[in-house]
Amino acid sequence: MLDATDKNLLKTVADLEDLPQGAYNIRKDGKLLSRSTTANIDIEASEKQDGITVTIAPGTVNEAVHIPVILGKAGLHDVVYNKFIIGENSDVTIIAGCGIHCGGPEPEGHEGIHEFIVKKGAKIKYIEKHYAGGQGSGKRTLNPTTKVFLEENSKVEMELTQIGGVDEANRVNEAVLAAGSSLLVTERVMTDGNQKAVSRNKIILGGENSRSNMVSRSVIKGKSQQDFYATIVAKAKSFGHIECDAIIMDNGTNKTIPALRAEHPDAELSHEASIGKIAGDQLMKLMSMGMTYDEAVNIIIQGFLR
Repeated sequence: MLDATDKNLLKTVADLEDLPQGAYNIRKDGKLLSRSTTANIDIEASEKQDGITVTIAPGTVNEAVHIPVILGKAGLHDVVYNKFIIGENSDVTIIAGCGIHCGGPEPEGHEGIHEFIVKKGAKIKYIEKHYAGGQGSGKRTLNPTTKVFLEENSKVEMELTQIGGVDEANRVNEAVLAAGSSLLVTERVMTDGNQKAVSRNKIILGGENSRSNMVSRSVIKGKSQQDFYATIVAKAKSFGHIECDAIIMDNGTNKTIPALRAEHPDAELSHEASIGKIAGDQLMKLMSMGMTYDEAVNIIIQGFLR
């Protein structure tokens, strides 16, 4: 069922050695490869779009859902719309991600649109990794869209990572927060060569005492380009923060545009941004410990992205 390339992609984007325990939905080359449900987590094919609906029962705790996608079919551009309904007072982890193996000159791509309805008091951790590899020359494209709707006193933590090898990425993150809810988004992106990545984020603090923190870490190598846009709109007494840092190497370019809009007198919004190169004293310190230049650079980058 899974060949060596499939297993390598699953390990990279979802930390899976083989089919996982519990609930999962694995998609390969635009089709369902394997699916499993549990007593508390149901997964069904969507009736209107190509994708799935994941329903998590109220009160579900200490369970996880794996929904990775792997592609190795030349010329395929896969599009899915997945919906997640997270029951009240549940606490679960959702592991997504997409891995592309390109073996020829034809392009391959994936667009995953994920919509989350997070019910009152629920808590989720969403982990998404993107990676592309293979010796082919075809363009590798990954365009994820995430829409999150948080009901009262719910919590969402999102870890969004682009590991490498993706030629073009256009990410969209949107969220609307009700009273007492909180959202933490951590985005890590590394590009090289002539790759391009664009991230567009809009967070609406709609309820009293809602809180959001958007953190971006970017490493831009070669002649690659990254653009980061983030907007927080506060419609009630709330707190929002944007933090974006980028390391530029070689001839890479970066554009970072954080925006804050307060529509309530008691809103507290802030942002900080920095763009720069690896500090020379950090390199010297690591190299004095016996590391080569490349080893020292890699250690600094990995620590920065972590």
